[in-house]
Amino acid sequence: MIIPNRMLNPEALQGLIEEFVTRDGTDYGEREASLETKVAQVWRQLDLGIVAIVFNEQEGTCSIVAKDQLPEIPEIETG
Repeated sequence: MIIPNRMLNPEALQGLIEEFVTRDGTDYGEREASLETKVAQVWRQLDLGIVAIVFNEQEGTCSIVAKDQLPEIPEIETG
């Protein structure tokens, strides 16, 4: 399920983004960017709706995924 980034407190979202950008296998091209730059890029992509936070209920894990790589997944309702 897709979790809207506004549902996470800023500290939790920051931690999730930092874990994502430091994960093994994350590729940023020929030049390595600083952690701050990588985090800022992901924040912007979340704000623009390019990427989404996805919770895997079976594994109990969260990840950040490009929206164009997602099948139709329901977004959690916010009230």
